[in-house]
Amino acid sequence: MCGIVGAIAQRDVDLILLEGLRRLEYRGYDSAGIAVVDREGELHRTRRVGKVAALSEALADQPLSGPLGLAHTRWATHGPPTELNAHPHFSMPRVALVHNGIIENFQELKERLQDDGVSFESDTDTEVAAHLIRRRLENGSGTLLSAVLDCARELRGAFALAVIDRENPDVLVGARRGSPLVLGIGLGEHFLASDVGALLPVTQRFVYLEEGDVVEATRFGYQVFDETGAPVEREVVSSTLSTEAAEKGKYRHYMQKEIHEQPDAIANTLEGRIADSAILSGAFGPDAAEILPQVRFVHIVACGTSYHAGLIAKYWIESIAGIPCSVEISSEFRYRESVVPDGALFLTISQSGETADTLAALKRAKTQDYLATMTICNVPESSIVRASDLVMMTRAGTEVGVASTKAFTTQLTVLFLITLGLCRERLDPERQRDLVGKLEQLPRLVQDLMAVEPQVIEMSDDFVEKENALFLGRGAEYPVAMEGALKLKEISYIHAEAYAAGELKHGPLALVDEHLPVVVSAPSNELLEKLVSNLQEVRARGGQLYLFADQGVNVPESDIVHMVELPVEANELSPILHTIPLQLLAYHVAVQRGTDVDQPRNLAKSVTVE
Repeated sequence: MCGIVGAIAQRDVDLILLEGLRRLEYRGYDSAGIAVVDREGELHRTRRVGKVAALSEALADQPLSGPLGLAHTRWATHGPPTELNAHPHFSMPRVALVHNGIIENFQELKERLQDDGVSFESDTDTEVAAHLIRRRLENGSGTLLSAVLDCARELRGAFALAVIDRENPDVLVGARRGSPLVLGIGLGEHFLASDVGALLPVTQRFVYLEEGDVVEATRFGYQVFDETGAPVEREVVSSTLSTEAAEKGKYRHYMQKEIHEQPDAIANTLEGRIADSAILSGAFGPDAAEILPQVRFVHIVACGTSYHAGLIAKYWIESIAGIPCSVEISSEFRYRESVVPDGALFLTISQSGETADTLAALKRAKTQDYLATMTICNVPESSIVRASDLVMMTRAGTEVGVASTKAFTTQLTVLFLITLGLCRERLDPERQRDLVGKLEQLPRLVQDLMAVEPQVIEMSDDFVEKENALFLGRGAEYPVAMEGALKLKEISYIHAEAYAAGELKHGPLALVDEHLPVVVSAPSNELLEKLVSNLQEVRARGGQLYLFADQGVNVPESDIVHMVELPVEANELSPILHTIPLQLLAYHVAVQRGTDVDQPRNLAKSVTVE
């Protein structure tokens, strides 16, 4: 983990590599490095712990240049974030290599290499691959390509590799198994990266490597091979992403910008799918018209924020569509024995489409008796999109902030559409018009909610010195509370947890005192009276209540009750609306605490390892 950039060109590639790393910073990392083969055929490297800015400063003092090179931002898995553990890793120094993923049998391979006299300078699993490739080259394996193919066959686990060899300065080789890698196509130059965003300044033409692929690129051409070494053809895709998509503009942080982009992101997600309070034909893509009417059970599998979206969708699918639904964390599903009901739709949710546990869950599900697989994703060229029978894109646009915001609300938007699609033939026409009409109003309502930001900023003052917080919700607002707690802990580093409000007396009430902020979403729905009773339990113990309430909710403010009235009324889409102020709260608390909002410590944007 976490970001790979490689280049072979007629020009010097150091600035291309460095800019690529800057564009991958949103993924989260703790060290960065670059290696180039110069025009005299010498291999040089610079690595630094910390941000890409520290690497850039080092290169300003001692520049590296050459037409062939690799760069990497590392998120520590094996070994702490130190310069010795930072990528690229060398063998001798002849071979340089960068790696995303985890090599599960590295210890076995390392001991074998050590027995043969190889010494290691790092704690990483990555260094094993560099030594294996170099030894194959020295033992007559021939080309760098064949050495990488041989090495890949020995590795177990998930990996994306980019490799260069100073004695083969006219070739750049990449390999992919379980971790994304893309080839960028230029004129007289080619590139490798873990994300197309790294390469948008130099090309918009890409080949997405498939599972087991190895690619050999020169300045003037490339060839892709499958894991057996046989040449294969892969489609060249023109990306529609722009280089401006990941700029902050007038906002202080990407996260703030992405919170404010949600009205447009939701509108884009709905475009071409609904009109005049009706779902358009073809809204769910090819084959959906045949598959969706057969669905009798929905099994949602996801991680993190996407898992919370699935929990909210369970309420919709069961209450509106009348279809049973289960929701499960990907990493749990893939390691348990499961029973597949008749007519079950396996639905995965992933912002990046490269989440390792969710991909593994999908792979396992495809061996079972599911009616079909469906995915909700924000990246059209991703692995999970290519592997699923049905696909619903969220159209959120590039999301740079590690803590997901607009990806979450657009996932919920799509999940509500899917809910309506599951019962489209059975739903009363008037009821359907009402629900689709509410979807049509959603972008405007989300825009209206941005007006509460000044009140949320004022409220956030009370959280700056806190180290714990409790979030409460009832019904579909419970997973909203879970998402609010996750956002706060992700970016402010305040310990936060969420509970169903009815569970207060079953343990969490012991935590409540005048020092504990209790955050509550209170839509004016049928559960409001029950929720207000739960709030009285908090008030009676001096707990500090922070309430986000719909218009008309009557909870008198006091020294211990702090309320922001939201310009909305309860409806089926309240979970989406109540998410917005919780995002704003987490953001402004983090800003006041001075944390790294967009790149919180220890976290990565796309989790491509278990």
